[in-house]
Amino acid sequence: MSDTDLTAAFEAERPRLRAIAMRMLGSATDADDALQEAWLRVAAAPTTEIDNPPGWLTTVVGRTCLDLLRARRRRPAPEDLADHEVPAPTAQQPAQEAELADSVGLAMLVVLETMSPAERLSFCLHDLFGTPFEEVGEILGRTPAAARQLASRGRRRLQEPDAVAEDRRRHGEVVAAFLAASREGDFARLIELLDPDATIVADPSVVEMGGAARLVGAQAVAERFAGGAKAAFEVESEGYPAVAWWHRGEAKVVFSFLVDDGRITQIELLGDPATLVLLDVHRT
Repeated sequence: MSDTDLTAAFEAERPRLRAIAMRMLGSATDADDALQEAWLRVAAAPTTEIDNPPGWLTTVVGRTCLDLLRARRRRPAPEDLADHEVPAPTAQQPAQEAELADSVGLAMLVVLETMSPAERLSFCLHDLFGTPFEEVGEILGRTPAAARQLASRGRRRLQEPDAVAEDRRRHGEVVAAFLAASREGDFARLIELLDPDATIVADPSVVEMGGAARLVGAQAVAERFAGGAKAAFEVESEGYPAVAWWHRGEAKVVFSFLVDDGRITQIELLGDPATLVLLDVHRT
């Protein structure tokens, strides 16, 4: 793709990309900054083998927004979110902020601020813009199933905010039980906690460490973990309980669990440093 074609593609997609950034960041001003940063990244990237320019541009803008959201979460939290991140439009504010409030709704913007960056991206791209979970997963460095769960969590925060804490508690109970059974070598208990079709999916960084890229079935997954996890710890990742292999003060591999009706359906093993940064991992 030539520079001229790339510029034309970016300008053709600008309205959609700006709308994505506005909903991701909750600010028209921040959205415009994100598009400027995204364009700098686009212009600096090799573009000779781009088969799907709209999808590629969505990826660049999505990752730019994730970086900005992650940086925002490192700032001290405001005492009153409604007065800080998503204020109601006033005569002193730019018309574009009123445009955002009108198009998204102030109530939704407030709820979006409670989502983790990954939940917010998954929910916005899929539910508001119809982006397939395969593409959302590529942006996040996650599987489509993980992207689907993240969007579902975001949707739950919007539709049933009082149920989120209970979901998190139940998720944590399953993860804690799995970690305990793994350490104790309790094979039967591991099987109980796993869906019959449970899978392990490892990213390339974990595969390079010697792990299998994919294991399918409760038997195979239980065999992989029985008697293991000696150096693993419970952590919080994207606001939900997870497990991580911790080494020299930082997470090297994060075990992210998909749980459905009290059973584990998928365990993602994530070791790519770029992905780990997005997970916002904390020891518990």
